[in-house]
Amino acid sequence: MKLSVLIPVYNEQATLQKVLDKVLAIAWQPELGVEFVIVNDGSTDETAAILDSIADDRVTVFHQPTNQGKGAAIRKAVALATGDYLIICDADEEYRPAEIPGLVQPILDDEATIVYGTRTFGSHTSYSYWYVIGNRGINLFTNIIFNAYVSDVETCYKLMPISLYRSLRITSNGFGMEAEITGKLLARGYRPYEIPISYKARTRAEGKKITAWDGVEALWILLKIRLREGSRRQPPVSK
Repeated sequence: MKLSVLIPVYNEQATLQKVLDKVLAIAWQPELGVEFVIVNDGSTDETAAILDSIADDRVTVFHQPTNQGKGAAIRKAVALATGDYLIICDADEEYRPAEIPGLVQPILDDEATIVYGTRTFGSHTSYSYWYVIGNRGINLFTNIIFNAYVSDVETCYKLMPISLYRSLRITSNGFGMEAEITGKLLARGYRPYEIPISYKARTRAEGKKITAWDGVEALWILLKIRLREGSRRQPPVSK
């Protein structure tokens, strides 16, 4: 099995090198091949220079000429990826790359097809009260309209076959991609295997980019998917 770790980057010079060091130092399972596909989404800081200094044969770097959004960056990364499975890893230090092998293990054990890293929020991990409430609201809305139970719709750590991801035909250019991925998976009857992960949200001053509008957009995307694809829903997939 080969895993493609997809890393979208936009103006992350403050955290990028530290995240790269952690990702490239991960102790992977012996039976797992790994590549890293990094897309610089039109950064205007020192991100490009940091990426161009990487000397690791496992890494592929692509520079988008202009900023197009996380969804567009991942779309490009998926086009470049050569693995069997993919996982998305942000470059902002909110997640711990060392936990990714734990998400891969259920795949290697043939216990799952899709794995989500589920965040837990506490006083030292949440960006704000309203951020957590908004996240829970999106989860609740999703579970009601799809009659499912997903603990973290918006998590970055989504692991699945690349062929499956490509078949979803994700069109959202921005953060709406997270809701679109989950909505389309649920509409097809897939139920992610969830594993708790660590999380520490950034503040606005530290560079957090997601806004309340992104939450509203996520709800609209989910509703559209339910109305459009829900009638064609397949029986639930066990893995």
